Amino acid sequence: MRTTGILFAVGAFLIPLHAQTADHRLRVMTYNIYRGGEMRGQPLSQTAKVIEAAGADIVGIQETRSPKGDTLEDLSKLLGWNHDGGKGSNILTRYEIIESLKNGVKVKLDSGQEAYLFNLHLPSHPYQPYQLLNIRPKWHKHTNNITFIKTEAEAIQWAKKARGAAIAALLQQIKNLPDQDAPVFVVGDFNEPSHLDWTEAAAKSGRHPIKVAFPTSLAMTDAGFTDAWRRVYPDEMKMPGFTWSPAYEPDDPTTHHDRIDFVYFKGKGVKVTDVKIVGENEENADVVVSPYPSDHRAVVATFSCPPL
Repeated sequence: MRTTGILFAVGAFLIPLHAQTADHRLRVMTYNIYRGGEMRGQPLSQTAKVIEAAGADIVGIQETRSPKGDTLEDLSKLLGWNHDGGKGSNILTRYEIIESLKNGVKVKLDSGQEAYLFNLHLPSHPYQPYQLLNIRPKWHKHTNNITFIKTEAEAIQWAKKARGAAIAALLQQIKNLPDQDAPVFVVGDFNEPSHLDWTEAAAKSGRHPIKVAFPTSLAMTDAGFTDAWRRVYPDEMKMPGFTWSPAYEPDDPTTHHDRIDFVYFKGKGVKVTDVKIVGENEENADVVVSPYPSDHRAVVATFSCPPL
């Protein structure tokens, strides 16, 4: 895949990525920074560099807690951005935050339009790919408390049990927003693959063990949200978009590579114009930062968001 830098040149000048676009453009990012962004031998400034390289305007951060404490505020200072860690949101942005919500914020865009961003970190256990592939991850505290399964129906049942209540609560919250035409973005580490990836074609190829109509991604679709990666890259076989995990080799039998970090969107006139994976090398990412400080690749999507 291609690489993307932080700046581009016009004559003798370097222009920041966010300044290249009109006021109705914005870049939305999801990024699991792995235990506060300080646990893979890199300083927190390396995590900030990933966000800068992505050219993001607003980021949903997961795993802000490190052994030393929460790093969200320190990361916001490195970027010179606003942050909101209240009510579980963990969001960084260069925009003005005008309201703090449960798992989210309302911001004012450059155009003056208001938009919502919600950030999720859904439960990682039980994880259906590991249940289906008889994998007991040594690093997980629940490694000895996992039920192995064989069928699609079982995978759907366990996924609903793990994450169904959380996603239903969020979607009800969004349904009750006062402005149903406003841009709404839902990002996060969902710890569940997508029904758009675990298809019959993927199963026949051996990429995934079986087809599974995963319920969380279906719930997002049913609620009117669009998966930014799959809107730009609808062919799941050509563009898998794996975000889990740069910490493992492609053939490592102790894990299963997959796409579990998402940027979803809806709203009147909102269109995705570009989406990129941010990661460790050109083979697996569009935007490369080395050394890469997380065990998740990030996703950054560019949107056209004309004022209503």
